[in-house]
Amino acid sequence: MPQRLKLIVAYDGAAFAGWQSQTHRNTVQDHLEQAFRKVNGRPVQVHGAGRTDAGVHALAQCAHVDLADRRLTAAKWTTALNALLPPTIRILRCQYVSEKFHARFSAKGKIYRYRIWAAPILPPLELNRAWHISAPLDRAFLKTAAEKFVGSHDFAGFAANRGKPETNTTRTIRSIRVGGRGPLMTLEFDGDGFLYKMVRLIVGAIVDVAVGRSAIAGIVRRLDSKCTNGPRLCAPAEGLLLVRVWY
Repeated sequence: MPQRLKLIVAYDGAAFAGWQSQTHRNTVQDHLEQAFRKVNGRPVQVHGAGRTDAGVHALAQCAHVDLADRRLTAAKWTTALNALLPPTIRILRCQYVSEKFHARFSAKGKIYRYRIWAAPILPPLELNRAWHISAPLDRAFLKTAAEKFVGSHDFAGFAANRGKPETNTTRTIRSIRVGGRGPLMTLEFDGDGFLYKMVRLIVGAIVDVAVGRSAIAGIVRRLDSKCTNGPRLCAPAEGLLLVRVWY
């Protein structure tokens, strides 16, 4: 019987073309599958909880693979894979799970965090870790604008086209927490699921309000109308990280 191994994976996405396997073989999934093949001697497919785009980071992405047997313990798999992976990808832990578990389809929700550095100068260690905005941001406006997205909505107006239309664009955001200190501002999204570029488009809309380029009423209109036309600001990928997948 195949043995299902669950992985918790952290990565710095700056050097990779996202999570999902591509022909050039420089994605997080590609590197994981290459490492498994070297240890296992046969190809396996790594199933992730979801895709992250090029430049997006993860503190705890979840994935699973099906193996022929348990010849290695979960702890040994962690050690073996980390010895082969680039240092910007790390297996935090592994465990064998029931075949009923699926990294994607068993997920009940996700938490994403977006980081903004609002100051004239971006510290070098924040490069590729935060969206640099030189203008000051009003935290009160950030919170007020963010509140408009909480709850169940049709987020068609805050999603990008991945190549085929989504059959269902309704999602529930349980909370958006605005935090940070000094020039660092964070927006943490807890929701049951997220559409393609949804978090980045929401952050772009919130920042547009915070810098005075648009009004909160525009957010409400786009949510109500589900309109995908017109200019939209998509926050850059480097400020986004996947914090956790809920099961």
